[in-house]
Amino acid sequence: MGSGWKFEVIQKTLQESDNQLSVSMLCDIAGVSRSGYYRWINAADVREAREQKDREDFEQILKAYNHRGYSKGARGIYMCMIHWNPPVIMNLKKIRRLMNKYGLVCPIRGANPYRRMAKAIKTNNFADNLLNRKFTEYGARKVLLTDITYIPYNGTFAYLSTILDAYTKQILSYALSDSLEVDFVLETVNKLIKEHGIELTKETLIHSDQGCHYTSTKFIQLINDKELRQSMSRKGNCWDNAPQESFFGHMKDEIDVSGCTKFREVKIIIDDWMDYYNNSRYQWQLAKLSPNEYYEYITTGIYPLEGILSIKQNEHIFPETNK
Repeated sequence: MGSGWKFEVIQKTLQESDNQLSVSMLCDIAGVSRSGYYRWINAADVREAREQKDREDFEQILKAYNHRGYSKGARGIYMCMIHWNPPVIMNLKKIRRLMNKYGLVCPIRGANPYRRMAKAIKTNNFADNLLNRKFTEYGARKVLLTDITYIPYNGTFAYLSTILDAYTKQILSYALSDSLEVDFVLETVNKLIKEHGIELTKETLIHSDQGCHYTSTKFIQLINDKELRQSMSRKGNCWDNAPQESFFGHMKDEIDVSGCTKFREVKIIIDDWMDYYNNSRYQWQLAKLSPNEYYEYITTGIYPLEGILSIKQNEHIFPETNK
């Protein structure tokens, strides 16, 4: 903490009308030197200027933290600010220091309390685990991860199905339903084909857990009709679909449906967050870009932060971006 707080106490004590102690006596009591106290007094203007600069920088941090209504950690704040026009570059140590100084806290994700509710009806239609956790080895549109999560609100649930590109981290398709019928999972695949079918190949893998939706005859038939390959996690092994699990965890950290009483209100929040995630939620591992920006970068070779950050600065973060 340093001796600054002791010097403040000494200064306040000297200013009290009933004080009878000298500077020397107070310094002796506090265990500090008199010369140190006088240096601290003479540096008042410097401290005030530093404090003013901290307040100004924190205003920038707070603006980034609240961007589009979703809270962020230090890295998210850093990446948000470098995307501003003009960009603001502030190192992570300073961001963390000022967040700590002014009590700005990013929510920490806890365990998923609804996992037990997702136990599927057992069938024999299991696919092999073709993926084997090789999430980013094959490039964009080669490994697609899909899953369902529960979103509790007003004493009931909405159910979200998503398809995530494991390489670019884009959400390529999603569907929100007020029912767990298999149809909304099929809708997710149909949306994927409609919006991104031209980007997929016969080598594209769609990977899921062994839930009843993914072992259903309708889902398997649809995947075969669309000429995609199906892969499944091993039983009870969430690490086999870790990026998808992580996505749902971060989403639940950042959305707030506590005030929703109707399904359509939840849908508005989910639609907004999905747009934010793909276009404005910058990720450290994606060369500090959003998922859509990253996909554009790897397909065109044009780095949108060129001149702000060099590609070389990102080699240690995601070497694949420079191949």
